[in-house]
Amino acid sequence: MRTRTAALAAAAVPVTAAAAAVVLKAGRWRLYVDRHRIELKPQPRRSCPNCRGAGGWWVGGANPEMEACGCWAYRRELRIRLLPFPAWPDQPPF
Repeated sequence: MRTRTAALAAAAVPVTAAAAAVVLKAGRWRLYVDRHRIELKPQPRRSCPNCRGAGGWWVGGANPEMEACGCWAYRRELRIRLLPFPAWPDQPPF
């Protein structure tokens, strides 16, 4: 009984990871993970009629700059902090 439970638990991890990847891709999210944080950032929609998946467009003039499209720019970014960042040393390393 314990062997079967362990086998089911071991098989559940890759299936769960694959399902999470499909959901994130369908919802237009990008996942970033390291030991300090987990971040979910919105991505532009490829089917957006305004930006066509580029995420924005260039505005001309004296100082050209990129204007972000509303298909992703106004969606919230989700972040979970895991471990604190190490303290920055006061003295130079040499």
